[in-house]
Amino acid sequence: MAADGQVVVKFGNILTKHCLDRRCSMELLRAAEHTQSVSSQLGIVARVKAVTGESKASSELLLSNVQNLIRAVQHVLRAAEAACVKGLGQASVDPEEVAAFCQQWRKNLTQHRAKEALNSDRDELGLRKTWRKNLTQHRAKEALNSDRDELGLRKTRGAKAEPTLMSLVQEQPSQSRNIPKHPSPRKGHTVMDRHL
Repeated sequence: MAADGQVVVKFGNILTKHCLDRRCSMELLRAAEHTQSVSSQLGIVARVKAVTGESKASSELLLSNVQNLIRAVQHVLRAAEAACVKGLGQASVDPEEVAAFCQQWRKNLTQHRAKEALNSDRDELGLRKTWRKNLTQHRAKEALNSDRDELGLRKTRGAKAEPTLMSLVQEQPSQSRNIPKHPSPRKGHTVMDRHL
């Protein structure tokens, strides 16, 4: 994010050079310089946080710096809009500057394409995947790896499944084999007493 702040600073500086209105140019330059300092500060805080690890204070400081950078970028964009409304002069055509810009653009494009190849959000036809398709694929992966069944109930691993009615009916005869059909009457009881 700090690097993106630097891109906005560069954009602001380029517009400052071509702005026809001196007041708008100065406002844009101040906004770009402020964004430069906030972006640098965010980079430093992010590096320190990466080395020191997780803490609530460092996370809050990082978040605060991100919010400051967002506000600074918004200020640059408002100042750039004002400069564009007032008017911009023609850009000088320096062949070396144009060549350097083209080389940088080509380098960035090559890097972007390499990243896209690794983390592609496109399908086999080269079309962008829609969020609905991604959501469906995500849900399918979750269902495969989930510890819940189709009703949302937690699956039990290693434990016996709950008995069904059919399994209880099928097991009943095997349990009744252990019980004699006509047990011998106990002392003081007759066979007829049991049927009453």
